[in-house]
Parts: sequence; structure tokens; C-alpha cells
Amino acid sequence: MQNDNNNLPLPTGRPWFWSVFIFANIVWIVVLFWWFLDKPVFEITERIPGTDGEPLDASAADVSSSSTIGSIFYASDDPPPPSSVKTSWPHFRGIGVDNISVENIPLRDFADGSSPTVLWAIDLGEGHAAPAVHNGRVYVLDYDEEAEADILRCLSLDTGEEIWRRGYNVKVRRNHGMSRTIPAVTDSAVVTIGPQCHVMAVHAVSGDFLWGIDLVREYGTEVPLWYTGQCPFIDDTVAVIAPAGPQALLIGVHKMTGEVLWETPNRHNWRMSHSSVIPMEFYGRRIYVYVAIGGIVGVAADGEDRGSILFETSDFNNSVVAPSPVPISGDRIFMTAGYGAGSAMFRINYNQGDDKFSITMTDRFGVRDALASEQQTPLYYNNLLCAVLPKDAGAHRDQFVCADALDPTTIRWTSGQDELFGLGPFIIANDKFYILSDDGILTVASISDRRFEKRGSVRISNGVDAWGPMALVEGRLLLRDSRRMFCIDLRYY
Repeated sequence: MQNDNNNLPLPTGRPWFWSVFIFANIVWIVVLFWWFLDKPVFEITERIPGTDGEPLDASAADVSSSSTIGSIFYASDDPPPPSSVKTSWPHFRGIGVDNISVENIPLRDFADGSSPTVLWAIDLGEGHAAPAVHNGRVYVLDYDEEAEADILRCLSLDTGEEIWRRGYNVKVRRNHGMSRTIPAVTDSAVVTIGPQCHVMAVHAVSGDFLWGIDLVREYGTEVPLWYTGQCPFIDDTVAVIAPAGPQALLIGVHKMTGEVLWETPNRHNWRMSHSSVIPMEFYGRRIYVYVAIGGIVGVAADGEDRGSILFETSDFNNSVVAPSPVPISGDRIFMTAGYGAGSAMFRINYNQGDDKFSITMTDRFGVRDALASEQQTPLYYNNLLCAVLPKDAGAHRDQFVCADALDPTTIRWTSGQDELFGLGPFIIANDKFYILSDDGILTVASISDRRFEKRGSVRISNGVDAWGPMALVEGRLLLRDSRRMFCIDLRYY
């Protein structure tokens, strides 16, 4: 006998119930997922130096609305007395924009096994932003995670005590650090660029707010992967910034008034990189050179055509660019980047007849074939190019290497497998290399074109990701890891 139950219609309530059940679970999963992303406390995996992986998607940048730029201010009721130090490290890569100290002060090299003298140390928000120093004051851009604010902190070089702070609210999520740029400072003004491309100018002494520009809102800038890495540059009275938005590739802004004096057209819709604008001189002209995501541009830095494009090329076009361009031997520019980009050499040409510049790539090098760098800008000194090789450079990865400047495939020497530095910074001072490994060990080596001559080393920090560039003023070396900044006395007594 056939069972008629097989032909009965299903209860009408069952499809409705299951649809609601499935929909409710989807909503719950989405809510949990969003809540998890918005709680940085769950980010418990420690960053391991040198294992960054491939670039994150651009959506990692949280471009949220900000309060009025400069609206936060605090001044100490009992500021420290003025410092007697008057020399400067006023912007990215120091006075000469080359990471070379010109001070004639004997410095310790720790060859005797002695420990460093730590003058002071302060806690910072997670990041890699490094200090500028001028007239005995230290300026560092810091992210206050509790207040959710970009903060420019002005400190005493002598004691590390805070004199004042100026900032604005903006939400920034952790993304291998937050703040990572260096202020530019003169006697009268300090200019910063925050993680989400907010430019702020304040008075260098009082901290009074001067002006601000939201590059995303006003110029259509796309926040780079891992946030802004570009450091501002002040050229006399003009702050030079590279918005790399549809409206302008570079702009010149009066450092005191905020008036935009010139804009360089972005003819190819290039985007902002982590590289910084570097002033150079070719054939008697001062030129701002910038390496964007898309190519290299040279912009007039003097004359009636200031701000106009003198040369450009798309021959060096990489998705991630952190190092800045390095001028070599009068008419050449060396450029490198990480993630397999390797490096390249360019020649700047000038036709006197029609007063025209041009740029030509003379060589392109694979990451295992020549000197290259992933994050730090190479040093150029005594016909040498020196840098820490990137993690994809083969047998010499993470080693400090010096190559022939005109032929970077000719490696003069490497630091060897026992001296690895990761993504750490380096400078030249007192005719020596000072190299900071990204796990906090400071190594001193003699400058040589024949071999790596280590003089001594000492641990400064027990933290991680000591990537921020160093600054040196009258024998006081400022360096940092991801959470703490130190002022080390390198002077002999």
C-alpha cells in the first residue's frame, strides 16, 4: 500500500523558519567579525623583523574623518630650561639630506666593551616616526592610542622632558606601526605629515598652530600602504610636500602662512609612495626629485619656473617604494626599492641649446645582482654606496654592504653572516658607520673600501622593529624601537 504521506505538502512554516535562522546567523557572524577587527587588543602576534610579507590591500588604511588639525594643545607648567645645544638635525637625513654628520666631535665606538650612557628614554605610541632636532629641542610625531590623536611632541634635548604637544584627533589602526615620518623644523616653524596624510605646521618655539592641510580631502591623495612614510622638507620659507593626488603631484606651501605658492601637475596620475622629496643640484639648477608610485619626477626648485616639471620617467615603477633617491657623482641618481624591485641607475641630461633636462635609465639591476635596500635610503660616501640588503637578496640578505657607487654590481664587502641588521637604520659620523639592527643592537664600523671593520657594538634596546632613522646632534644620538626612544651620549669625556 502506498504511503500517502510522501505526497503531502511540506509545512509552510519550515522554509520561512530556516530562512530566518540562516539570515540571523549571517548577521551575527558579520557583527562578530566587524567587532573583532575594531578591537586592536586582540592583535597579539608580535611583529617579527624581516617577515613583513607582501603588501596589504589598500583597504587596510582606515581613512576616517578627523577633528580640526591642531586643535589639541598642552604646554608644560614647568618647562625645562633652554638647552645650550644650537646645532641641528632639522629633517629627514640631516642637514645635508644624506645621513652624514659633519660635526667634528670624537665619538665612542664601544671597542673597549663599555656600556652606553643613556641620557634619557621615553615611551612612544607604536610606530617608527623618528625625531628632528633644532636649537636644543627634539620634535617627534607620535600617535596617542588612548586619545586616538596624532601628536607632535616637543622635548628638551638635555632631559627628554616634554615642553609642549600639539595635535588632532584621527583614528589609526595598527598596521605594522602607525606614525613613521620625521618633522621638518626651522627657527620659526615645524611641519609634520601624519599617518593619514594630515599636514600640520606649528611655531617651533611656542607650539602655536599655523596651518593644516588634509591631503586626502583637499588633494585627493590615496593613503599609502602602511600609512604615510613621506617626510616633509622645508626649503627656506617653503614646505615641499608631495600629495600625488589628481590635482597636484608636488606643492610648495609657505611655512608660516599656509599659502600654496605653486602646484606641480600630476600628468600621469601617479600616487604617493613612502619615499620623500629630496633636493638635488644638476647643471647649476636646484631640483626636487620625488619617486612616486608610477615613476620619478624632477621639479624646478628655483627660478621663475619653480614647481614646473624638468624631467620625468616611468622606467622605475613599483607598487611599494620606501627608500628615497640618492644623487651620485654629479649627474646620476641611484634608486632602489623592496619586494623584488632591485635597483636602477639614472643619468640626468641637460641640453644647453634649448635649456631642457631629461632623464635616462642607464642600468637596471636585479635584487641579487647589485646593492639594493627595502626600507632605508642608501648612503653615498667616498665613491661607495652602502645599505642593508633586503630579505630577498639571497646569501647576503640583512647584511650591511658597500658597493662601488658607479657600478653597484661590484660589491666591495659585506658585514658577513654574523652581522645581520634586518630593516634597521644607519648613518655616518666621525668617519665611522653607526648601524642599528632592528632588534636594538648598535654596531660601529670603520669606513673602508676593502672590508667590513667592526669596532664595537652594544645593545641599546630590548624592543622590536627599530626601524626609525637615527639623528645625531653634538654627540647625542637619538634612536628608537617600535615603542621607545632613547638619547645616547656618544661623546668622550
